[in-house]
Amino acid sequence: MPESPKNKIKHSIMIMSGKGGVGKTTVSVNLALSLALYGKKVGLLDADITGPDVPKMLNIEDKSLMGEADKTIRPLELPIGAEGGIKVTSMALIVDKDNPIVWRGPLKMQALKQFIEKVVWGELDYMLVDLPPGTSDEPMSVAQILKPDGAIVVTTPQDLALIDAKKAIDMSRSLGVPVLGIIENMSGFTCPKCGKSIDLFKVGGGKKAAQEMGVPFLGKIELDPEICETGDRGTPFILKSRSKTADAFEQAVWKILRHYEGSETGIPGSI
Repeated sequence: MPESPKNKIKHSIMIMSGKGGVGKTTVSVNLALSLALYGKKVGLLDADITGPDVPKMLNIEDKSLMGEADKTIRPLELPIGAEGGIKVTSMALIVDKDNPIVWRGPLKMQALKQFIEKVVWGELDYMLVDLPPGTSDEPMSVAQILKPDGAIVVTTPQDLALIDAKKAIDMSRSLGVPVLGIIENMSGFTCPKCGKSIDLFKVGGGKKAAQEMGVPFLGKIELDPEICETGDRGTPFILKSRSKTADAFEQAVWKILRHYEGSETGIPGSI
């Protein structure tokens, strides 16, 4: 993070995917909230300038970022748990949600630069950056300006998604950003009536890709209708559920905490 007396950010993590439709924003929001539930001060930067969905998932679409006289911006603050909380910045908190943002690359990069350098994030334990899918301008700009110390790649089990996930890993490495691991999203489905597990999109591909690429496997997240329903309602899944899927998010977060803080106390069993 650029040095500033206003911002003291310990760790910054890019959340990436090689392709769209893998549930990366859902993972980003629930990881951020999970960290906050452990008492961490968390920032969530919605870096998808033309398709910002984070405010919808947090039910803050009617809110706006506050500007200051010195042209800095204050993020929207959401208290979570007893001590933690998240601070959110998104293009959807600046422009009308129904208006398309039809911008070329340079304008998007300028907006990202403003979000990183002009937003008064303050003291944060973790900054999570929800990037748009692909390996284009946004990851490069965030890596150059923010200088993150980690990246998480979200994929689904299909072969095509895994091919693109490997490209995201290679890009992160080329940018000098260590890959913290892979999360396999939409990994299986448990029938609510019979309890049988069904592999709708295969399963285990994320773990295999992690082994092939030499990066940690952070876990698998089942396809869970409750995640879709709570996301649409703006009542984040991780705050409402104590299901097996919620436990999977918790275990992924503990692996992140263990990486950065070396904590072994109370870590759930491996996925």
